[in-house]
Amino acid sequence: MSTDLKILRKQLRHQRRAVSSFQHKQSQQKILQQLIRLKSFQHAKKIGIYLHAFGEIQTRQIIEYCFKQHKDVYLPMICNMNKQLHWVKITQHQYRNNRFSYHPLGMKEPAAGRGFHVSKLDLLIIPLLACDIYGTRIGMGGGFYDRTLASAEKIPFRLGIAHDFQLIQQRLHREIWDQPLDALITPSKYLRFKR
Repeated sequence: MSTDLKILRKQLRHQRRAVSSFQHKQSQQKILQQLIRLKSFQHAKKIGIYLHAFGEIQTRQIIEYCFKQHKDVYLPMICNMNKQLHWVKITQHQYRNNRFSYHPLGMKEPAAGRGFHVSKLDLLIIPLLACDIYGTRIGMGGGFYDRTLASAEKIPFRLGIAHDFQLIQQRLHREIWDQPLDALITPSKYLRFKR
């Protein structure tokens, strides 16, 4: 990893941690308002989404809206054998009763359940540290989403959600294994990327 990328990751992690709870609520609401207008969301039945941590865009309202619309919600669980994400369907009851455990890396994941491959999903809502105007995404550095998507026979629509400051104007270096986004929503923008 280049020194520039390490510095960028450090700066963006710091900025994400500095976002106030009020700003988080506003960002989440504005992103949800844009999300519900997207055809890719409206037509999706099976939605993969993360449980927010580390200053990521909060997902509570999005998850609750999915349940309200009778969409199937799948949360990621890290498979320690192949370092890929498996997607566990959760119910509204499981979600509201906080039926989760903590992975050693610090994120919440479903306590139990049968995991499905990402190919089963229609839409995948992905966290990020940064995204450029070409859809190149920088994550936390573990490569879980990249490995998971690289192994997919059918790739779901890849939608990043982020704070406005996470949209980078400079072109980010894309490695051969990096999985680009199809679209990005920030509180003030929607970008659809060309493939």
